[in-house]
Amino acid sequence: MTLSPLPPLLTEPVVRAALREDLGRAGDITTDAVIPSGTQMRALMVAREAGVLAGLDLAEQAFRLMGPGLAITRLQPEGAPLEAGMAVLRVEGEARAILSAERVALNFTCRLSGIASATAKLVAAARGHGHARITCTRKTTPGLRALEKYAVRAGGGANHRFGLDDAVLIKDNHIAVACGIRAAVQAARSQVGHLVRIEVEADTLDQVEAALDVGVDAILLDNMGPDLLHAAVARVAGRAVTEASGRVTLESVPAIAATGVDFISCGWLTHSAPILDLGLDADMQVV
Repeated sequence: MTLSPLPPLLTEPVVRAALREDLGRAGDITTDAVIPSGTQMRALMVAREAGVLAGLDLAEQAFRLMGPGLAITRLQPEGAPLEAGMAVLRVEGEARAILSAERVALNFTCRLSGIASATAKLVAAARGHGHARITCTRKTTPGLRALEKYAVRAGGGANHRFGLDDAVLIKDNHIAVACGIRAAVQAARSQVGHLVRIEVEADTLDQVEAALDVGVDAILLDNMGPDLLHAAVARVAGRAVTEASGRVTLESVPAIAATGVDFISCGWLTHSAPILDLGLDADMQVV
């Protein structure tokens, strides 16, 4: 699968904000004091552990914003599997620019590669147990949703809603306030356009039946064990897309996938995945 990069219009403002945050009020006082202006260097971004790569677009933007004349060479593509010690990016040129951009470049790459790596592990654990695709949720870092969802795609996963305006997802609180699934779905259908899909959260088989009776596009099967999930998928029988959510771990995902659900959504991919450790190593030979 070819991974399409995010548009610079989306990513550059985030990188600029991160650089402004790091440079503060006076810039990089350490580098400016220690490294003479005009000093040249070469550095490699290197994986310290195995995982999946994501975020080089943002790393490259950080370096280029600090040093437009830097020579940057990607040594691995986005979504590539990494082994410890593998170099992923080479940057050459003005040392002050490289060192001042280093932490922002690494922060983005480590964070997104961590999400991609966690996603790839979950995808691998589900593989061979059904046809379910692993998908993320809206449980993302504020301001970084597009980036973190991109990282999920880099790891082989799929994206759920990007925001509240993507699709109708009627959850338990909506159902309670609207006085039932039928009333909630009918109200939604009367308000949204004909291209907007409607999904309903169901905790029980009775709610699954209610959602099917009113003709929804998808049913979110929330916090159901494998036996109940299997029964729910059998009830749906292809009449709606099925999505399992809740209590999804590397250990539980094979059994969840084996129930025949279409999607398995997992919030921790974006809110709790650990970073992938990468570092920037200077080449002591001055270029």
